[in-house]
Amino acid sequence: MWTRQYKRRNTGRLIVPAITAIFLAYFGFHAYHGEYGIYSKYRLEDRAKDLQAQLDALKDRRAHLEHRLQLLHDGTLEKDMLDEQARRALNLAHKDEVIIYRSMQKSN
Repeated sequence: MWTRQYKRRNTGRLIVPAITAIFLAYFGFHAYHGEYGIYSKYRLEDRAKDLQAQLDALKDRRAHLEHRLQLLHDGTLEKDMLDEQARRALNLAHKDEVIIYRSMQKSN
């Protein structure tokens, strides 16, 4: 009677560790790059810093505009400010006047 002898293969021992390694690699990748991962947190923090800088700039601009608006209120009405705003809005000037428009700068 003939018998066949099989050589034992070691591939059966590697299946579970290979599946585990693939499983950990998949979830590790998504833990770092996923929508709620570590890298997304850093991008969100950077975006929050940029938006805070924009908000600070807008607050400064608003404070400046409120100061200029305060100059036009009753009781504190400055004739020069009223004259400047009226000329700018209506685009009027006398024939002998020279008008030089400067950009509005924030005064401290």
